[in-house]
Amino acid sequence: MRLLVVEDEEGLSSALRIGLSREGYAVDVAGSCAAARERLATTDFDAALLDITLPDGDGLALAAGIRSGRVTCAAGRDLRIIMLTARSQLGDRIRGLDVGADDYITKPFALGELSARLRAVLRRQTSAASTVVQVGPVRLDLARHLASRGQRELQLTLKEFGVLRYLMSRPGHVVSAEELLEHVWDENADPFTQTVRVTVGTLRRKLTLAQEEPLLETVVGRGYRLREQSGAAPGESAP
Repeated sequence: MRLLVVEDEEGLSSALRIGLSREGYAVDVAGSCAAARERLATTDFDAALLDITLPDGDGLALAAGIRSGRVTCAAGRDLRIIMLTARSQLGDRIRGLDVGADDYITKPFALGELSARLRAVLRRQTSAASTVVQVGPVRLDLARHLASRGQRELQLTLKEFGVLRYLMSRPGHVVSAEELLEHVWDENADPFTQTVRVTVGTLRRKLTLAQEEPLLETVVGRGYRLREQSGAAPGESAP
C-alpha cells in the first residue's frame, strides 16, 4: 500500500514516514499543496494523509478538489483521505468530513491510533468485512501482520509482506515489476533496481517448501502472478 503524507512540518512528516514504513507502507511526503498535486497526478496512491494548514493553501480545499475531480488524481475521486490537523473544534471536524475526508484526526495523536484508523479506512476501500485476506492456501492477517500457508506461518520481511498483499489483491492476474515498484516501494526507489526481482524470489522460496506446489510464478517478459490454485502454467519460470 502506498501513502502520500502532505505535511509541511518536517519533524512530523519524517516521523510519519519512518513509523508508517515500519508498518509496511510505502510512504511519499509532500510539504505543500503544489507538491501534493504533482504527486497525486502521477502516482496511484491508496490513501492520502492531509494537513489543513499548508504554506500555499488549504488541505480541506485539496480534499474537496480530489472528490470533485478538480484536482487531477491518478487514484481517482475515491482516494481514501484522512485529515491530520491541530484544528480540533467541532466545526472544523464537521467541515473536514463534509468535504469528503474519510476520517479526521487531531494533533497530537499516537501512531498506533493512526495506523488503526488507516487500516479501517483502507478496509472500506476494498469493502472487506475483515482484516483477513485469503487466496487459496495463503492467508494474511493485516491487523496482526501475520502470513501463513495452510498451517505453516511465513516469516516475511515488510517488503515481502507488502508484495504478497498486493499480489493477493489481484489473484490470477499478471502484475508487472513496475506496478509492484509503484505500489510497494516509495518515491526514493531506483526504477532500475533489481530489488523487485530479489524480493519476489525470496518470497517465492518462503511460500513454497520442497514438497509444496508453487503458487507464485513469473510470466516471462510480463511480470508475476499469484495463482488461486496450485499447478504450473506453460511459458512460466522462476526469476
